[in-house]
Amino acid sequence: MGRAWKFGDDVDTDVIIPGKYLVYNEPEELAKHAFENLRSDFAKNVKKGDFVVAGRNFGCGSSREHAVLALKGAGITAVVAKSFARIFFRNAINAGLMVVECPETDRIDDGDEIELDLKSGEILNRTKGERYRIKPMPDFLLEIARFGLIEYCRRMMK
Repeated sequence: MGRAWKFGDDVDTDVIIPGKYLVYNEPEELAKHAFENLRSDFAKNVKKGDFVVAGRNFGCGSSREHAVLALKGAGITAVVAKSFARIFFRNAINAGLMVVECPETDRIDDGDEIELDLKSGEILNRTKGERYRIKPMPDFLLEIARFGLIEYCRRMMK
């Protein structure tokens, strides 16, 4: 369970991590600057286990993997959005950041305590006592997202 950090539609990778920080590759360093031009309180107050919740087309713009690394470094459990830019979705899966599509993100407010239950295919909003269905993902994609592509391949080769 974690806090929802709410964002709108079309959050691009430049908003997630500004381009001037692309000289860094360490997730923890990138996390210090995540959303700094949109939500200056994010990096200081995000906690391991929190969620990013957004509308449509999350992660649009540049194909930079740094955006995913910044969210991983911040301790984000998952990004929950109505839809994702394809390259962000793929980068997140490959890097081991869970991304789930949920058509009801409008019902989740900033600061709500939520929980992702992949087994039931739901998000539980503990603050409001509500449940929202998520778009199912194939098991193999869930496994890749759980470990990241490199670790997934290592496990498959054993």
